Amino acid sequence: MSTSALHLPPNAPVLWRERLGLLLESTGEGVFGIDLAGDCVFINRAGARMLGLATGEVMGRNMHALTHHSHPDGSPYADSDCPIFNAFRSGLPCRVDSEVFWRADGTAFAVEYSSHPIVEAGQVQGAVVTFVDITERKRAAGELQRAHDELARANDELERRVAARTQELSQALGQLRELSAYSEQVREDERTRIAREVHDELGSLLVALKMDVNWLHKRLGEQGERSPEAAGDMRQQMRCKCQNMSRLIENAVDNVGRIITDLRPSILDHQGLWAALEWQAQEFVQSAELQLHWQMEVPETLHLPEPAAIAVFRIFQEMLSNVGRHAQASAIAIRIDTEEQQLHLRVQDNGVGATRQALEAPTAYGVMGMRERARQMGGQLHITSEPGEGSCLQLSIPLEVAP
Repeated sequence: MSTSALHLPPNAPVLWRERLGLLLESTGEGVFGIDLAGDCVFINRAGARMLGLATGEVMGRNMHALTHHSHPDGSPYADSDCPIFNAFRSGLPCRVDSEVFWRADGTAFAVEYSSHPIVEAGQVQGAVVTFVDITERKRAAGELQRAHDELARANDELERRVAARTQELSQALGQLRELSAYSEQVREDERTRIAREVHDELGSLLVALKMDVNWLHKRLGEQGERSPEAAGDMRQQMRCKCQNMSRLIENAVDNVGRIITDLRPSILDHQGLWAALEWQAQEFVQSAELQLHWQMEVPETLHLPEPAAIAVFRIFQEMLSNVGRHAQASAIAIRIDTEEQQLHLRVQDNGVGATRQALEAPTAYGVMGMRERARQMGGQLHITSEPGEGSCLQLSIPLEVAP
């Protein structure tokens, strides 16, 4: 291997130049030497190649002006600040991996370099600089850092979502417990109401019937002791008593039917969901003295399975109950139709409306119950309401619940 490419000092011993040439050419790192003026006194071919020059084009040139003249952002780099030059100015070595060298074509590359002073007879004569292109290392480190940052952001986002979901679940569990307690209280109130009606109405009717039966039994036992005229009068009284007993029995039958209807309308079993919804709407507007705009566009062949039909009916009852309790409305519009494989049931009133806070309050058990029933069917309950502008409650459930 020729050592002329190294451009070593001509007065260097031949053996030393040969050995030094072999050493410098055997490494893939760039190596060059500078004198006290900063001019290049030798450079290996690997170093010249990284600078985009031939070795002969580098010799004798100021290395700072040639390849280290600017910062990575292109701003001037004063040689008084150059760590390479400071190595022989202060006699201290340095190692830097945060700067760039500039090629002959004006492009820069990330570089890691070290500069060591050359000392002879106690005097600094220059410096030896080794450098390597670390562009790929920087790129890999940048990608690694970006991946780390993305992972950190993903972890932060995951933690945020987990925290938010945990809070949502905690709130949902709290609401579920409250809803369960409310449902239990409603059931208990319903049992109490039914027990009171049975006791107060059916009980009083049965007591009256028992007294009439006892009266008849007693009068029948006295029948043989009466004169024909008295017996005729007694028969007339007994006829009146039987008529009264018949009325009491009819009242008892009506009360039993009403209580059964409250528990589960027979029309739901005998005529189906659509007839039951219309019957419930008519019953409600008559009781609440409201105007009704009724519109139902449902295929006659559409039949929901019993659990879904009962859930829809109970949600509809709760919608009407909300109107009766809170809306203070004078009219109500009800529309039932199917669209895009979904059943839509909408109840809209012209009442006082409500705020979002009121509808989403922890104590809005009626709304919570409707939403929970809708969710169990894979559906949703949408509520639109503004104070003074009425409310609109719309139930949407997929028709996949139908056979």
